[in-house]
Amino acid sequence: MGLLAKILISAVAVIISAYLIPGVGVDSILTAIIVAIVLGLLNAIVKPILVILTIPVTILTLGLFLLVINVIIIYLADYLVPGFSVSGFFAALFFSIVLAIVGWILDSIF
Repeated sequence: MGLLAKILISAVAVIISAYLIPGVGVDSILTAIIVAIVLGLLNAIVKPILVILTIPVTILTLGLFLLVINVIIIYLADYLVPGFSVSGFFAALFFSIVLAIVGWILDSIF
């Protein structure tokens, strides 16, 4: 699948997830596309560094700390993208979970 198709699928997943989760807002479709690109870049660059730095905590929590890392990535995207807002830890947590599920469903359909 092409890169453009993956970005569009991620953008649709961002819009659906923002619609389902209270406390998460996306202003426009263009903002959702930018959020999808930024999340992809953050997951490719920042997340591996955070995972390596937090290996002891991740082992102690049996991998649950990876959810906190996902929340940190969502907060970074919130900080970097104007028009995308997340209010609260649990909103970011549920957004990351719903985003993963919706993205997986859309990816398997297309």
